[in-house]
Amino acid sequence: MTDAVTGAGSGVDTSAIGRTRLAESFDTFLSLLTTQLKNQDPLSPLDSNQFTQQIVQMTGVEQQLLTNDLLKSLVSNTSNGVSTAVSLIGKEVRAASTDAKLANGKAEWIYDLSREANDVKIEVLDSNGKVVRTVSADEAGRKAGDHTFTWDGKDQNGLKMADGVYILRVTAMDTNYATVPASIYIDGLVTGVEQSNGETMLTVDGAKVPWNYVTTIRQAAQEPAA
Repeated sequence: MTDAVTGAGSGVDTSAIGRTRLAESFDTFLSLLTTQLKNQDPLSPLDSNQFTQQIVQMTGVEQQLLTNDLLKSLVSNTSNGVSTAVSLIGKEVRAASTDAKLANGKAEWIYDLSREANDVKIEVLDSNGKVVRTVSADEAGRKAGDHTFTWDGKDQNGLKMADGVYILRVTAMDTNYATVPASIYIDGLVTGVEQSNGETMLTVDGAKVPWNYVTTIRQAAQEPAA
């Protein structure tokens, strides 16, 4: 990236300098224009096209400076986000996400209940938001705390679903039919990092998760020596 955008190498914020000079030029221009209008010959008024073109030129410069600021911010955010996220490759993480990938007949989520529930309905949805499987949690799965839900990849009729990313929805109620808040996470190995729509995304067991959604990081389990 050139110094015109980032000011790199010189230690000077060129956009800030440009904005200051533009403001000074614009103030001077307005002062001169006002003086000219006050003293113009009524029989030979000033050509409005001339100062209109000057205003357009100044507006164009202002837009370029704003673009430079945006690019500088994007470069900074991208660099910081990617460098931090790349360090997670090969690590086991837990991240807040309702998405998990079904592969080899298995998809797994963790849901956390803020307090004990009387009824917990667990639904698996496809990428179109259609419910493909509904399960009621047993007594153990209704207690406060973390619970692991493993889906075998089959729909309500026992038919095997295609591999891909699916969504988990948990609805929990207490004995008074009040909602019990539930948080959903996935656990898995980080295998990749990418930028998508200006956001740094991790690939966790095949599912995409924003890197700043990670809540826990740990070393991956070592394979036993042969």
